[in-house]
Amino acid sequence: MSALLKVDDLNVEFRTELGLVKAVDGVSYDIEPGETVAIVGESGCGKSVSALAVLGLVSTPPGKITRGTIQFGGRDLLSLSEAEIQNVRGREIGMIFQEPMTSLNPVLSIGLQLTESPRRHFGLTRAQAKTRAIDLMKMVGIADPESRLKQYPHHFSGGMRQRVMIALALSCEPKLIIADEPTTALDVTIQAQILELMKSLTERLGASLVIITHNLGVVARYANRVNVMYAGRIVESGTTTEIFSRPQHPYTVGLLNSVPRMDRDHGERLVPINGQPPDLAKLDSGCAFYPRCTWAKEQCLEPLEILNSNRDIHQTACLMSAEL
Repeated sequence: MSALLKVDDLNVEFRTELGLVKAVDGVSYDIEPGETVAIVGESGCGKSVSALAVLGLVSTPPGKITRGTIQFGGRDLLSLSEAEIQNVRGREIGMIFQEPMTSLNPVLSIGLQLTESPRRHFGLTRAQAKTRAIDLMKMVGIADPESRLKQYPHHFSGGMRQRVMIALALSCEPKLIIADEPTTALDVTIQAQILELMKSLTERLGASLVIITHNLGVVARYANRVNVMYAGRIVESGTTTEIFSRPQHPYTVGLLNSVPRMDRDHGERLVPINGQPPDLAKLDSGCAFYPRCTWAKEQCLEPLEILNSNRDIHQTACLMSAEL
């Protein structure tokens, strides 16, 4: 099966007052139709920037995609004009942003925001688009959709706003949905509802899903494959089963050890990852995790190979993994 999305050697840089920041450094991965892939890592590791690059939403300046290709449905998205990429956004690739209150326009009604994309991409009339918006709100579990179309984002709770964001992402039945920390601001009960909703809707529509998160519980339940990011690079890649049962990078091991587990002895303390994430403006060619790593040896300061997009093997960017 050919990949729906294929990202190869993607590099995104930002020019700042502190220097050149390599937010995404040689990232490669692919996604097949109907597949759910998770991108995991600490805040600031480049997860969201890599996703925004797919949709051409990296602000220029200060950001710039300096190298790489993003193939989607046989087209290189980086070669498209602004008008062409606008036809891809929403219609073929939907995005669920991290914080719906700042992503939804506060001065436009929910109905107007839900009908904009179908009218633009499908040429629907106002009445047809309204019917479509009502169906979408029913699909995501919002009661009394006709009256709620007239309301504004501040009339909705956090969970309901996230449901609206999902409806927006699904409004044109895209082939790929990117969910950037879709449950960060929600309580645990609502998180579970939203994630189950996303899973059922993508299965019903046959869409692929990218979940960007730092929540490994979400990854274990919903993802087919996992890409672990650190300091702008993918440091480990494999199936969810492989990553959780045989982690091969010390950062992945650290993430797993810092998560509460039901099978641990009562009172057993979690093991934190010592230190802080590195300054992306001051990285060298060696392993960025070196200062925090308990496996570190002198050869870890040598240049590392960047992982390719070979989905059939469990890959790691750690020289010490061969000794496990």
